[in-house]
Amino acid sequence: MPDTPFGFGLPGGAAPDPNDPAQMQQFLGQLQQLFSSSGGGPVNWDLARQVAQATLTGGGPIASGLGLSPAVEAEAAEPPPGDPRVTEAEYQAVTDALRLADLWLEPASALPSGIQNVQAWSRGEWITRTLPVWRKLCDPVAGRMVGAMGDLVPEEMRGQLGPMQSMVATLGGALFGGQLGQALGSLAAEVLSAGDIGLPLGPAGTAALMPANISAYGEGLELDADEVRLYVALREAAHQRLFGHVPWLRGHVLTAVETYAAGIRVNREAIEEAMGRLDPGNPESMQELSVEGIFTPDDTPQQKAALARLETALALVEGWVCHVVDSAAGDRLPDVVRLAEAFRRRRAAGGPAEQTFAALVGLELRPRRLREAAALWSALTEHRGIAGRDALWGHPDLLPSEEDFANPEGFARSQLDLGDIDSFDFGSLESGEGGGEPGTGGPGSEEDKGGEAGSGPQLQS
Repeated sequence: MPDTPFGFGLPGGAAPDPNDPAQMQQFLGQLQQLFSSSGGGPVNWDLARQVAQATLTGGGPIASGLGLSPAVEAEAAEPPPGDPRVTEAEYQAVTDALRLADLWLEPASALPSGIQNVQAWSRGEWITRTLPVWRKLCDPVAGRMVGAMGDLVPEEMRGQLGPMQSMVATLGGALFGGQLGQALGSLAAEVLSAGDIGLPLGPAGTAALMPANISAYGEGLELDADEVRLYVALREAAHQRLFGHVPWLRGHVLTAVETYAAGIRVNREAIEEAMGRLDPGNPESMQELSVEGIFTPDDTPQQKAALARLETALALVEGWVCHVVDSAAGDRLPDVVRLAEAFRRRRAAGGPAEQTFAALVGLELRPRRLREAAALWSALTEHRGIAGRDALWGHPDLLPSEEDFANPEGFARSQLDLGDIDSFDFGSLESGEGGGEPGTGGPGSEEDKGGEAGSGPQLQS
């Protein structure tokens, strides 16, 4: 990530020279354009998109439209990751990998294919295609930051500020948008697919891989490139099955993120300190602005419960994907064990970009109990079969809780045999016919007549 998290500067990354009237005129004109293009809402998403792209390419025309580019010392800056276009050969390789992955998943999952179209994204395309979901997730947090910046102005002075009061909100939206853009640009250089971080970020039904990032990640693993691509395709296809055929899941996961975000408080002292360093007469002081450390989760029982729900939801999704993918690839990919372990570590620990995003926004999107969740799905497969396991996705109340992670075998044995539930005669509960012994729902059972225990499907161990 660039050394200056939010850098106002001229195209190419240079800071304006206060003694150069031409540069200052250009800079102030671009700054005026920045304040007139907030895009509505608490975050300047136009700016976020521009800065995200500039983070990949190192500035230039993409960033200069709003007059922003990462401004860092040339000798201290790392070369930008770039945004190479997807070649025809890469697109064909992605298409073939996703089609083969979907075939391999057929016997490993009771959920049908969720892929409606296949795409190969560049890093810039990932930014564009996922921005609507990021907006939904980040606007509430940013709104509180912008509100807190406005609250720094004494109430008796707010009426005197007039239009200047709205500039405070605009500055807050630009500050957050610029830093969020750099965080998203860093993420774009690391993610491998549309569903890589466990959230449904892309359009529904679209399976997308990122060839440039997969190639770079595979080089680090020193494994066959085709094998790495196919393993990523298996994970993406599994995500599409889950989110495509469990209608409540997308809203459930995103709501868990939003609920947790609602409990993130704004550190007003950090805002005061950041704004205190801003010198309107010195453009270079704007390069020092940072929202990092402004957001911290509330240490309340409600917030802890929200975090537990979020981590459980992410772990259940990721655990199911890991288990199903490993089952499908187990006897087909030579290096499946190494790949599975590498991906588990990658998801559980999070990369540098995920850590940066967490520091900026206060959201940690990591399934901390991934291994326990995968073991739980494995136990359910053993005890209930594939159909019985996947039937748990029929309703959120059927899913295991965080406490169930500690005893996967016990949870698996305690569940209803959901594989046979479609054939159960629920009409017999009303008619009193069941053909069982006393206490098991059969005629003559006092328990059945009273509607107590024994009047429904029995737990099987």
